[in-house]
Amino acid sequence: MFNFKKKKEKSPENIEEVNKEIEEIKKENSYIKKRLKDIEEEKKFFLKNLNLIRFNPFSDGGGDQSFSVAILDGNGTGVVITSLYAKEGNRVYSKAVEKGESNYPLSLEEKKAINSALKEGKE
Repeated sequence: MFNFKKKKEKSPENIEEVNKEIEEIKKENSYIKKRLKDIEEEKKFFLKNLNLIRFNPFSDGGGDQSFSVAILDGNGTGVVITSLYAKEGNRVYSKAVEKGESNYPLSLEEKKAINSALKEGKE
């Protein structure tokens, strides 16, 4: 029915065949090392550091319906998005972030979201 036995590979018969197999293994190993290095470099740009802070920006009641969310890569680059909820409506703002900083003034909640996202990314 089924043959679960692996096919027996041909064993090297002389030193030249052994050397040839060793060279093939070295090439494969070299390729794997290079690919792993490439993946390690690429993963810095994955969006992996995320943090959400909910808050109430107004003292006249309401709940924590406003929020700031930081979405960053391994270099601390990305965006922080803030939504301010009020009775009159909702406002959404976004600010570019590079290396954990922004060219725009950041609110306390935005700074907290960025710092928390960066801290989580290091753990």
